[in-house]
Amino acid sequence: MEKVEITKKQIKFRGKTVDELKTLDVREFAKYLKSNEKRTVLRTFQKIEDFISRANKKIAKKKQVKTHQRDLVIVPGMVGMKMQIHAGNGFTPIDVTGDMLGHRLGEFAVTRKKVAHSKAGVGATKGSKSLSKK
Repeated sequence: MEKVEITKKQIKFRGKTVDELKTLDVREFAKYLKSNEKRTVLRTFQKIEDFISRANKKIAKKKQVKTHQRDLVIVPGMVGMKMQIHAGNGFTPIDVTGDMLGHRLGEFAVTRKKVAHSKAGVGATKGSKSLSKK
């Protein structure tokens, strides 16, 4: 029998692998994004580069990377990072993968909870007004 190697699926973004994209500068990577994200990255590339350098320093010191910056576009320098993104009432842990490239950090930290409705209280409907308030 032949030996079959099971390889991990190679994630590609616009025809390039994540490893090829990691060699690019943030502004060079912006050429592969859609127009809105491209504009955002080109305007805030310094902010993105600063975030990546500070995050790498924290990772080297074995500290958690926590951020309130939900508007940052995910670039190849962030792939593989484990970070926590602020969601209004706490931090949501996120593992950045190659599938997330071009999206914003805030898309992966949901700020709204699912509403769990219970039965109506006294006075909520016309029929419940006649009930005793015990």
